[in-house]
Amino acid sequence: MRYLVLTDIHANLEALESCLADAHTRAFDRTLVLGDLVGYGADPNRVIERVQALKPAAIVRGNHDKVACGLEQADGFNPVAKSAARWTLDVLTPEYREWLAALPEGPTVVDDLVEICHGSPFDEDAYIFDELDAVRALKVSTRPLCLFGHTHYPITFELSNDAFDSVGSTAAAETQVQLREGCKYLINPGSVGQPRDGDPRAAYAIVDTVERRVELFRAPYPLDATQSKIVEAGLPEVLAQRLAVGR
Repeated sequence: MRYLVLTDIHANLEALESCLADAHTRAFDRTLVLGDLVGYGADPNRVIERVQALKPAAIVRGNHDKVACGLEQADGFNPVAKSAARWTLDVLTPEYREWLAALPEGPTVVDDLVEICHGSPFDEDAYIFDELDAVRALKVSTRPLCLFGHTHYPITFELSNDAFDSVGSTAAAETQVQLREGCKYLINPGSVGQPRDGDPRAAYAIVDTVERRVELFRAPYPLDATQSKIVEAGLPEVLAQRLAVGR
């Protein structure tokens, strides 16, 4: 099985379409979605429609999904994120608000190899940045590979009986992680629609369960079109500006 892994799309339709086009050239069987389909970007309805058409094998909600559909208040969001969440709540169709509200909380077990979550397997809203949280997440996870999002930062953590290791993001267009027997992995493919690692290209991954390999990819997309949509929608201009620098 080859799973396409998408996370933190954030209503960026152009980035999503570019990832899908690139992924189709590499072949995949099913799709996994790790949350935050909406928020920040100008195409929440169209992104949800596109994700629904993929018929994901597994999907979990993100914190922006919960706020944008009215499940939770925007407590803890900065003013820009709050403004975007309010805008998203207003423009979402009733059908898509209900669909977002019904998304399951992670973690979700996909198969014998893979489980998925948004923030972490111990708390769907927790951010995993440091090694302490990563080790905790790896010990809590129930499968050899736990895929997560939320930080918008591609990174790989590996835990074996002998050592713990982490590998940060890379400027390369393609990176592969070979899953070793007896080890546990925590991997964030990076954000489709709001990269934060200094690389503005959209990020996604493909997991090959037969080869026990995770392939991490970056895909350029028509950034100008996305920025124009954000500005024309009346969303904060900083949301358009930050896309150009991947921050």
